[in-house]
Amino acid sequence: MGFSPGGGNGSANNNNSTSHHNNINNNTSCGGCCNMSLKCRCKWRCLMSSGFVFFFGCFVLFGSVATFYVWFAFTPYYYARGTTPSALGCQEDNEGSWSVGVFFGDSPFHLKPIEAMNVWRNKSAAWPVANPVVTCASLSKSGFPSNFVADPFLYVQGDTLYMFYETKNSITMQGDIGVSKSSDKGATWQQLGIALDEEWHLSYPYVFTYLGQIYMMPESSMNGEVRLYRALSFPMQWTLEKVILKKPFVDSFLINYDGAYWLFGSDHSGFGTTKNGQLEIWYSSSPLGPWKPHKKNPIYNGDRSVGARNGGRPFFYNGNLYRFGQDCAETYGKRVRTFKVEVLTKDEYKEVDVPLGLPAPTKGRNAWNGVRFHHLDVQQLNTGGWIAVMDGDRVPSGDSVHRFIVGTASVAIVAILVISLGILLGAVKCMIPLSWCTHNSGKRSDVFLACERSYFCLSKLRRFCSRLNRSVSFLRGRIKPNTCAGRLVLAIYLAFGVAAMCTGVKYIYGGSGAEEAYPIKGHYSQFTLLTMTYDARLWNLKMYVKHYSRCSSVREIVVVWNKGIPPEVSDFDSAVPVRIRVEKQNSLNNRFRLDSLIKTRAVLELDDDIMMTCNDIERGFRIWREHPDRIVGFYPRLIDGSPLKYRGEKYARNHKGYNMILTGAAFLDSQVAFERYWSEEASQGRALVDKFFNCEDVLMNYLYANASSSQNVEYVRPAWAIDTSKLSGAAISRNTQVHYNKRSNCLVNFSEMYGTLAGRKWEFDGRKDGWDV
Repeated sequence: MGFSPGGGNGSANNNNSTSHHNNINNNTSCGGCCNMSLKCRCKWRCLMSSGFVFFFGCFVLFGSVATFYVWFAFTPYYYARGTTPSALGCQEDNEGSWSVGVFFGDSPFHLKPIEAMNVWRNKSAAWPVANPVVTCASLSKSGFPSNFVADPFLYVQGDTLYMFYETKNSITMQGDIGVSKSSDKGATWQQLGIALDEEWHLSYPYVFTYLGQIYMMPESSMNGEVRLYRALSFPMQWTLEKVILKKPFVDSFLINYDGAYWLFGSDHSGFGTTKNGQLEIWYSSSPLGPWKPHKKNPIYNGDRSVGARNGGRPFFYNGNLYRFGQDCAETYGKRVRTFKVEVLTKDEYKEVDVPLGLPAPTKGRNAWNGVRFHHLDVQQLNTGGWIAVMDGDRVPSGDSVHRFIVGTASVAIVAILVISLGILLGAVKCMIPLSWCTHNSGKRSDVFLACERSYFCLSKLRRFCSRLNRSVSFLRGRIKPNTCAGRLVLAIYLAFGVAAMCTGVKYIYGGSGAEEAYPIKGHYSQFTLLTMTYDARLWNLKMYVKHYSRCSSVREIVVVWNKGIPPEVSDFDSAVPVRIRVEKQNSLNNRFRLDSLIKTRAVLELDDDIMMTCNDIERGFRIWREHPDRIVGFYPRLIDGSPLKYRGEKYARNHKGYNMILTGAAFLDSQVAFERYWSEEASQGRALVDKFFNCEDVLMNYLYANASSSQNVEYVRPAWAIDTSKLSGAAISRNTQVHYNKRSNCLVNFSEMYGTLAGRKWEFDGRKDGWDV
């Protein structure tokens, strides 16, 4: 049979050839995806093969890094069970977390915070009362949801103090004017409620008296006016008296000086005006107007650090007029500056900067006013002394937005680094889908081509995508993962990825970074930190002081120096005063020696080799304030059995209870505990402590148990704790077994002297707060 080119056999061959050609194309488009040539043939299903495994592995890796970093670096603000805040009140706010503190002094230039005046409030175990005294929590718990309180102004009526302030409503997110009342010279405040609420933002409630009437001039710049309100029923009912000026002034006050009334304020609405750097003065014969502009207006317009924007009530002292202004150079409301007014006439104005004398915050974000304070009102009391209210914030303006931007940018960097790693390792063949590339040989519809010709930007985008895909081959050609240089590059990529991931977690999850104090019934207090050490552990002590001095409620650190040449106070980097008490004899009994210089009832006895978070310390302090008659600490023990044997924390947990708290990390009442320890009854026990050079903490527990049949110890579980003595080899009790044997002997002797502890046992997780699990 003859062969015909157009016959059946020829058709079969053509079909086979076509099939073979299609198979080649299929293999090229799938198995040879992104063959590093100019024609990148990449489909999503090809990425899913090796790419999915790679990306999933990176997700697990960096997720684990983030989880470990969160566990190690962050201790969240713990809320006791049943006391978590409602959804309303004290929400994170981009304007800040302002609160208000009280100061006292014999002049406006010698003011001290309320905690330095040793004001005590027994009902709240505030020994002494500490700032802040009014917070967003104070208002929110009283039924007035607030994100912060700021711009406080005092009004004094006899022995009663009224405080007016801006409170940002957590529901409307608008500023209202709140008012609080104090009948005990500012130690405690009753939240009366909202005194003034308009449809626009209100703040800076300047309250004053004129012709026997009480007036308020709050900021109403959002409404474009300066409005004067008169009290109908002070302090809660007000009526609009008059709009005295049609200008959007911020933070305005008026003052009677040299036979005229002077209105100071800032107008940020004008063209060329520098926000927070502008000041105007107007004058009149009456607070009700009419008002005329000063000849030199604007007095300031430029530098934000000069204190142009008002920062509180002006005051007279020794016949001179003083004005407060805000330094807004670094951030809004960074600090208050004080100016002495030397010339104030209709044609001239001159003021000079003078020091205020307020102690500068040293604890950073752990202090309620550690980052900024922008408002101060000082007034003289009937007694001749001076009182002041000041607002403060622990975060800068815009902190939450800044943290979010930095955090998301860091996570985006991690994503870019992961893609780069995938390219180097061959897991990522193409960075852009094939359909986005101009070099895609696949057929596109006429409609799509016409659309691309119509939109020049679309064509440019597709060319950029093509170049980006070609960069994959360029990158892999330059860096070979199987070489030493390639492995080094991969390690650097991974290290940068871990660092960026930790940074992102820090800024997104870590919050403001503040470790705040925990109030009791709305009140704060402070304690003294006491540690006992000697010369061989000096490096421990320096690290210890630097860390714990930044804790919010620490007032002073007392170092009991038992042996060797004591260091100088200047050797320590401390945010609070450090006092070194040198002992004549090297005795563990010195830990509990009576000390009249300690000004707080609460003392935290904390060994210099224990490092915990400030948050854990603050939680322990809160529990002690609830139970000041007990030893409250972080290391529980259970003493039972016959014969008595000293065992570690694991034994207590296995037997689900404890009856002793080690005073190497515990809060005590300095007056009660130290007097018990140095009583005649405890003399035999102290002698035994000197004999064994051990067991002083055990003796204190026996003395507490002997004084009461009720519970005498409370446990607080720390997030983590590190024993730094193991890093230096300077531990007092390096041989654990010998140490435990001595303590077992002490238990037998103390039980004979003061009665046994074996019949007492308090269960873990026995409190409602859930901090003793």
